[in-house]
Amino acid sequence: MKFTIGALCLSVAVLAGGAAHAGADDVKWVAKCVSDNADAKVSVEVVTKYCTCMNNKMDDNETLSITAWEKKNPAEMKACEKEAGWK
Repeated sequence: MKFTIGALCLSVAVLAGGAAHAGADDVKWVAKCVSDNADAKVSVEVVTKYCTCMNNKMDDNETLSITAWEKKNPAEMKACEKEAGWK
């Protein structure tokens, strides 16, 4: 639970600082992505950067979660992994 709350707070902070136009919907999707990756073997900061990157690549009208969308867009997934320092 601590990880989820901390990840959500960090996600909100990253979105607020990194994208002035980020809305509540973006925060919701990034928080869900961070939660989906709670068992990742990387820091919450890396996961949050990755999820924010993926969210930014998605169309504003996308209905898939980041986790579902990444499976259909492996090139974007790899680019965000690299940008976030995941690997």
